[in-house]
Amino acid sequence: MSELAYKRTNVYETADERKLKEIFDYAEGYRAFIDAAKTEREACDYVAEEAEKRGYKPFKFGAKLKAGDRVYYNNRGKNIYLIKVGTADIARDGIRIVASHIDSPRVDLKQVPLYESDGVALAKTHYYGGIRKYQWAAIPLALHGRIVRADGTAFDVKIGEDDNDPVFYISDLLPHLAAKQNAKPLGEGLGGEDLNIWLGNMPYTAAEEDKDKTVKENLLRILHEKYGVREEDFLSAELSLVPAFRAKDVGFDRGLMAAYGHDDRVCSYPAYTALFDEEPEKHTVMVVLADKEEIGSEGATGMQCAIFTDLIDALAASFGVTSAEVRAASKCLSADVNAGYDPNFKDVCEPLNSTFLSCGAGLTKFTGSRGKGGSNDASAEFVGEVRKLFNDNGVVWQTGELGKVDVGGGGTVAKFIAKMNIDTVDIGVPVISMHSPYEVISKADLYEAYRAFRAFIK
Repeated sequence: MSELAYKRTNVYETADERKLKEIFDYAEGYRAFIDAAKTEREACDYVAEEAEKRGYKPFKFGAKLKAGDRVYYNNRGKNIYLIKVGTADIARDGIRIVASHIDSPRVDLKQVPLYESDGVALAKTHYYGGIRKYQWAAIPLALHGRIVRADGTAFDVKIGEDDNDPVFYISDLLPHLAAKQNAKPLGEGLGGEDLNIWLGNMPYTAAEEDKDKTVKENLLRILHEKYGVREEDFLSAELSLVPAFRAKDVGFDRGLMAAYGHDDRVCSYPAYTALFDEEPEKHTVMVVLADKEEIGSEGATGMQCAIFTDLIDALAASFGVTSAEVRAASKCLSADVNAGYDPNFKDVCEPLNSTFLSCGAGLTKFTGSRGKGGSNDASAEFVGEVRKLFNDNGVVWQTGELGKVDVGGGGTVAKFIAKMNIDTVDIGVPVISMHSPYEVISKADLYEAYRAFRAFIK
């Protein structure tokens, strides 16, 4: 091919033994994170603990920051900001922002979930984010979350991850009786109200009265004896069903990894580890691990919350400059995944503008749908700046859209940050089977995302 033509680079084709070792070693740290942090609460706790080990201190509004400070702001246990204050003039240099999200699609319990039907104790659910509902049936599920009791005390729940734990389950039809279901469109095979969780099957035989010899009564007694929980406590609980799978290598060469929640923790991990490992001195850096991206970045812990600009205001005030000056000079990488090119479903992708596994971090100039609706469309100038930065630092990267035009679409936190007058572009890791219970990524792309973020903040 002519030297004038553009060609993607496969990381594994060019990596020497040293780099291969770095790729695989880095993936092991990510494996520990993705297995330990299956909800935004768990991810937030994990990162806060890692930050404190590296000298980061909790930030309180009203405190004055200075060059060299390392602080974090834990927003309600679901969203965390990491800030390293640099030596450069913040009004001229701005902030280097890397923003990802730590929530993932899942199935949540309703506030009044428990019921019994025909000898089976079940729980009603309401799915969170854009799931394909049929994918969540007939797999082992673990229960994660927090319950706040009537007296205000809270405790965390994680059942189904240990080898000795029970798991939970959504049933599906056997093929022998599924003719009517098979005739439905795929997306209607299981409805939202069909995602009911199997919790038990044993009645409470010790009851004095027959009316209390129910499976639900047995379940309530188990919950009370083991956890001190009454049924009413579910009213003030946040409980989620997530796949009870551990991250595993995929394929004979072990170059790929499957796990639940790659979207978007596969970008969150390189975002915060890049900050910890690079230890930038010049630039002030903010790493954002946001919640609620999968449902529009809403609420007090989503990217649209004013806490983002409040923290920029606090930084500006510490140095006697305006927030407007700081935001205008700032730059952001929206660290989110893109759809990896899948040879089994190539009809939804346009190969010239798709991200391929193992070809590096994927830069996405715009997201949205149809005519780029609902998108942050990064400027040519900012894309050019990022392109030069990556090339100068030897980062392997590629560019791609989210599928063919008019086939679908999606969004990230980028547009909310760009609205604050901050140049922003999406870059992240290509994912196969995105939003499924078990997604696949390339270890090489994970590592190149890490290298991209380090280059951006140093």
